[in-house]
Amino acid sequence: MNRKIVLTSDGSHTIRLDDLDENYHSGHGALQEANHVFIRNGLNYLTDKKKIRIFEMGFGTGLNALLSVQFAEHNEIEIEYSGIEAYPVEKKMISQLNYTELVSEKFAGVFDLMHDVSWNVQHFMQPNFKFTKIQGKIEEWVGEKESFDIVFFDAFGPRAQGEMWHPDVLGKMFNLLSTGGIFVTYCAKGQLKRDLRSLGFEVESLPGPPGKREMTRAIKVQ
Repeated sequence: MNRKIVLTSDGSHTIRLDDLDENYHSGHGALQEANHVFIRNGLNYLTDKKKIRIFEMGFGTGLNALLSVQFAEHNEIEIEYSGIEAYPVEKKMISQLNYTELVSEKFAGVFDLMHDVSWNVQHFMQPNFKFTKIQGKIEEWVGEKESFDIVFFDAFGPRAQGEMWHPDVLGKMFNLLSTGGIFVTYCAKGQLKRDLRSLGFEVESLPGPPGKREMTRAIKVQ
């Protein structure tokens, strides 16, 4: 893959894939998008819990995981974080990203460690943050049913990576979630919402981050 670092409108970096004509995050602001979709409209929905189990579809740069470390500390909760990635970003490129400068240098060591630790093993990153990164394709991975409270669905968009948005993959996300668990994504396409409803999710269209009119949150109600 031909990857390069680009600057987004809020001053944070993302990685661009020219081959797919896709960015890892929104060009309108990588940090703004991650905070809006996955933290404010994701983790904040579960603040009554003292322990939250997160599954991320598309670990990528680790930005969402970094923000989750910060969220765990600020809210004095425990997080168990698992992220799957088929094509890991090389550490040399990760070291050039400016996320910890913008979020907090306090978490720079944890962010580096996320990209250094071994795959497919749970690691205790901080007293309140357990972390597992899974190397593989979601189509081939089998997770334990009802083992997560929230899914961060952060795959490349349907135009570039349509197979990631197939009902079979979305069904796997449904099975991973406990009852009352939520699925959050930046995508707001009508087909996605119809597929989620067909699986048994209660679907909400929420205001999107800068540059997007809407985003999607879905609740597992059965």
